[in-house]
Amino acid sequence: MNQSINKSFLMYIGISIMAIAGVYSCTSSDDDNGSTTDDGSGNNTTELHAAFAEFDSDNVTIMMSGTSSVNIETNGLPNHTSPYWSSTNVRTITGPNGNAVVTGPAATDHPLYVDPIITSGDQMAPGNIDDFNGSFSLTVPSSPTLASSSSTTGLGAIGIAVSGSVIYNDEEGPNVPLDSAVGSLDYTAAHTGPQSYHYHLEPKAFSDDDDALVGIISDGFFIYGRKCTSTGTYPTDLDASGGHTSTTQHTTTAEYHYHIQNTVYLNQYYIIFPGDYQGTPNNIQ
Repeated sequence: MNQSINKSFLMYIGISIMAIAGVYSCTSSDDDNGSTTDDGSGNNTTELHAAFAEFDSDNVTIMMSGTSSVNIETNGLPNHTSPYWSSTNVRTITGPNGNAVVTGPAATDHPLYVDPIITSGDQMAPGNIDDFNGSFSLTVPSSPTLASSSSTTGLGAIGIAVSGSVIYNDEEGPNVPLDSAVGSLDYTAAHTGPQSYHYHLEPKAFSDDDDALVGIISDGFFIYGRKCTSTGTYPTDLDASGGHTSTTQHTTTAEYHYHIQNTVYLNQYYIIFPGDYQGTPNNIQ
């Protein structure tokens, strides 16, 4: 009888230990899902940077790729109003060969369509925002670093904005300054073509003389408005590309980032990114 009791007691102890181990194992697994790991550089990289939460989740998908890269994909559409959304209006502009280029009309106005207030129908670029049916993708390092030397930007997309649309530099074409195309920009300094709607100047729909996050440049560094949250005013220590190292509203640790420079262009505008990449650029495709 005593031997039977002892066996039962030992079996009860064994089952209890296994149950406790199982509970601990499940708890540890749950905790691991929200933890980070070190990639060897001293930076925790299994969690997305807090700034990515600012990107419009309806237009932009962002996820980690392993522990060293971030994949960003956007449908290229903005989350704000513009006269470049389709409407029942007809726009006609004279093309480069003297031919008339007609846009519209649509059956109904897009819900985000607004009448032009800065530009006009005869100045606007051809095409509508919602004509674009594609996407842009960008993969950047989760912990970008400054390159040994800067590199020039090219034509086309050089960054992705928090709205979902892409960012261009200060040129309208090969060695063609933006000056001649400024009249086609809407109230938030964007227009259509050749592929999709894109920003050249300070995008007032979501950054207007402030420290708001504007987007990410293709070298992996974030770009903010003309002011810096670390000082509450215009930074005075920017490099030639509008970058410096300080804290932001998204981090308590100082990190390199860009700003729209507080330098007036054509007496009233501010170019988003007229400088060179200070990191290593990645293709936006």
